[in-house]
Amino acid sequence: MNRRPLAVAGAVAVASVALLGAAVTWGWLGPDVGRGGNFCERAVDGLVKQPANTGSNIGFVVAGLLIAWHASSRTTASHVMSTRVATLFACVVALLGPASAAMHATQSEWGGHLDMLSMYLVAGFAAAWAWTRWTRRGLRAFVTAYAACVLACLLIGLWPDPVPVVNYAGNLAFAALLVTAVVLEVRLWRRGETTTTFGYGVVALASMLVAFAIWLLSTHGWCDPDSIWQGHAAWHLLCAVGAYWLYRLYASEHVRGPRAGTDHS
Repeated sequence: MNRRPLAVAGAVAVASVALLGAAVTWGWLGPDVGRGGNFCERAVDGLVKQPANTGSNIGFVVAGLLIAWHASSRTTASHVMSTRVATLFACVVALLGPASAAMHATQSEWGGHLDMLSMYLVAGFAAAWAWTRWTRRGLRAFVTAYAACVLACLLIGLWPDPVPVVNYAGNLAFAALLVTAVVLEVRLWRRGETTTTFGYGVVALASMLVAFAIWLLSTHGWCDPDSIWQGHAAWHLLCAVGAYWLYRLYASEHVRGPRAGTDHS
C-alpha cells in the first residue's frame, strides 16, 4: 500500500482547516459584506455566520480523504490515472471544503473569492483531464490545460453584470467546464480505447444534477432562512458525493491496448 496520497491529502486537509479556523477567529478574510447571503441561510451573530452552509462543507474534506485512501490502496500498472494525478484530485476536492466554508462562515469578499477559486479548480481538473485523454496527450499538456481552464474562469468571473439562471459569470464558467467534461467523457467511453466502470460516471452526474436542481430551487424561492435544513447545504453534500464518484470513474479506467504518445504518470 502506497500511503503517500493519503499522507499528502491529509496534510492538505488539516492545514487548510486549521488556516480557515485561524482566518475566521482573527478576521484575516476581512469584514462581513454579505457575500453568500443570497444562499438563503440567515446570518447569525458569532464567528460562523451561516452554520448549516458552513458545516456541510465537511463533505468535501471527507470525499477528498476517501479519494486519497482509494488512491493509496490501488495498483496503477494498467490504469490511465497515475497515483500523482489521483493525489492532486484528492487535494483539490479536500480544499473545496475549507474554501467554500470561508465564504459561508465570514460572508467576506475574500471568502467569496476562495469559494469561486475552489470551484474553478475542481471543474478545471475535470475538463482538462477529459481533454488530455481525448487528445491522447501527456502530463505536461494536462497541467497546461488545467492552468488555462482556471485562468479562463478567473477572467470570465470579472464580468460585472448578472447572467441568466446562475446569476454570476463565474458560475457560468464553472458549469461550462463541467458540461465540457461530461461531453468528452461520453465520447471517450464511446471511442472504446479504454474500459471504465461507466456506472460510476452516471452516479456522479446524477448527484450533480440533483445538486444543481436543489441549488436552483434554494436560490429562487424554496427557502427558510432560519432552518437548519438548507438547500445550499444539500448542494455541498451532493457535490461532494459527485466528486468522489467522478474519481472512481477515473480510477476505473484501464488501457485496452498500447497507445502511442500517452504518458499520464
